[in-house]
Amino acid sequence: MKAIVTASVLLFAGTGMAFAGAGDEMASAVNGFYAAYATFHPSDGIPDERGRAKYEPYISPRLDALLKQGGDAEQKFAKANKDSPPLIEGDLFTSNFEGATSYTAGACSGDAKSGRCAVSFTYDPGNTGNPKDKSFVWTDTIYLVATSQGWRVDDISYGGTWDFGNKGKLSETLRNTIKDASQ
Repeated sequence: MKAIVTASVLLFAGTGMAFAGAGDEMASAVNGFYAAYATFHPSDGIPDERGRAKYEPYISPRLDALLKQGGDAEQKFAKANKDSPPLIEGDLFTSNFEGATSYTAGACSGDAKSGRCAVSFTYDPGNTGNPKDKSFVWTDTIYLVATSQGWRVDDISYGGTWDFGNKGKLSETLRNTIKDASQ
């Protein structure tokens, strides 16, 4: 009996130690993703093929496919509606339309197959001369999946609470864009 209890304790301890490494790997994927994101600031809508190539080392095949389908849907919509604005304008990868000027990846949690990391964002408009233009902070949740290539960003849950920010999840926004373009 003592051997079973000892083995169980070692198994759980080993799992915790293995996940601690996975948490670091998840944070590394998130940091890589937002380092690529920083090269687009301000981000505007669905990235084109060249833009997606910068994100591909950090995103899941599912999210990559959704971005491709969303980009194709935008092109289809633009051809059919020459004078209309794009279906998605502004930043797609944070809650804020203008995007983020800095980020900090927080704690990650999950299991061997999926996880999530809280990411704190700051938007600082700089010195615009307008006293209403103030920096603000919010937190989005980044969902990751384990792939054969390592941890990859699979979705984003927007955490901004203001009226005109992105709401819901990135995947929902992309699916709605694909649906809207086909109507």
